Amino acid sequence: MNWRLSRHRVHNPAVALAIAADIVREAPDHVALTGDIVNVAAREEFVAASRWMNAFGTPDWISFVPGNHDCYVRMAWEHGLLHLAPYMQGDMRVPLTQDSPQITTPFPYVRLRRNVALIGVSTAAPQPLHRASGQLGRTQLKSLAHLLSDLRERGYARVVMIHHPPLPGLASPRKALIDAAPLRDVLEAQGAELVLHGHNHEHMLNTLNSRFGAVHVLGVPSASLIEEQHHPLAAWNLYRIQRLAGKWQIDVSIRRYDPASRQVAPLTEFTLSS
Repeated sequence: MNWRLSRHRVHNPAVALAIAADIVREAPDHVALTGDIVNVAAREEFVAASRWMNAFGTPDWISFVPGNHDCYVRMAWEHGLLHLAPYMQGDMRVPLTQDSPQITTPFPYVRLRRNVALIGVSTAAPQPLHRASGQLGRTQLKSLAHLLSDLRERGYARVVMIHHPPLPGLASPRKALIDAAPLRDVLEAQGAELVLHGHNHEHMLNTLNSRFGAVHVLGVPSASLIEEQHHPLAAWNLYRIQRLAGKWQIDVSIRRYDPASRQVAPLTEFTLSS
């Protein structure tokens, strides 16, 4: 009913396919997908999501973290997110992790790609009706602090993937990350080069000052949105990360879907520095 009564008017799977095709054409080294691949976490949605992801790209090319819609209801792992498990597994041992009945792959996970470390955390958990909040929990927060410190010392550009906006005040209380304040404290203490999130369906850029330089926090619109009444049109961000003069430089290109041409085209570009 949620889909048939409202969401089908503003979300179009064909637009998500156009976004995915544009990503494939641009051929980035890696893809970070920050959640909400399904609508209300029904069994058949996960089967369809698995087919869609397999057509999009291989698990070693795409890293996924779940959003609140991916845990909209208490769907058992074997009937739900198990279908996306290969996209949520790291290639580095993480000593301290957590799981849940809905998500049994351990979080955080880390993937190392050349000089970039992608750290996936999960904020997804079933919520009461009319709430869309998320939570990391003490275990993930403690583990993330250790990982950010370790990976900084080893010379990696650290990219944190999270669904909910990670700082206080970036979402309404009904939709916010419950432990955003403790996460902000971790980021201030340990630093990170990028934090990528979704959830708000908006172009967002916030910068946090840490002990080790600027932490750039970026959000993107939904990848399937076809009308601009409440949120921007579907888009994705292309990041180019390189080390220059002892600092990390991040060139950002925002690419947006154009309903008139049914194509994805550049919207704007800018550069961030650590």
